[in-house]
Amino acid sequence: MELFSRSWQALLEAVDGVADDDFERDSGCRGWLVRDLVCHLVIDAQDVLITLVTPAEGEVTADAATYWDVAGREPDGEDPLDALIVRLAAAYGDPGLLRFHLDDVGSAAGRAAELADPALRVRTQDKVLTVADYLTAYVLEGTLHHLDLIARLPDAPPPPPEGLARSRALLEQIAGFAFPASFTDRDALLVGTGRRAPTPAEQAELGVPGARLPLVLG
Repeated sequence: MELFSRSWQALLEAVDGVADDDFERDSGCRGWLVRDLVCHLVIDAQDVLITLVTPAEGEVTADAATYWDVAGREPDGEDPLDALIVRLAAAYGDPGLLRFHLDDVGSAAGRAAELADPALRVRTQDKVLTVADYLTAYVLEGTLHHLDLIARLPDAPPPPPEGLARSRALLEQIAGFAFPASFTDRDALLVGTGRRAPTPAEQAELGVPGARLPLVLG
């Protein structure tokens, strides 16, 4: 719970520090500018708010790892929902409006997470999981998108180290194998999710398990 709050707040602060001109740069998400990514984060914040007030009955059907579906192909920005995000982001016009909307909705999502009962069962995407597992899954979501945000902004603050470490551990759980110890947490996340290709040396270290990569999470 606390790790989600720290990771999420760091992401909001990183977005707040992005200059207006940098909203037109490419992000680390294929096919999306920084402004498109920030618009997606508004949707993420809404998802957190909606899920935390959608209690579920019955048995838990997913945890932080099985919350994620692994897709068969990498995103190209042409998916209808991806295309909608691009149009929504462009409609804001002024980056300040988009920045303000994320701060408004994102801060509310952060407060809701702090107030939520970790053991409460919630429903999202036809899955039932505890609030604790849901927010742990969102540590990975937020950390990956924090890396996307700063992909071409070298002076922007990175995700918290503890968020990177937890996200790596969760990605390894999803993958079913551990990345080599020589991989930094950041590199494991970028290579593991296809945000950058492994170098020949990294590919050799990954060995046979590397054939399962990238993991396209959805």
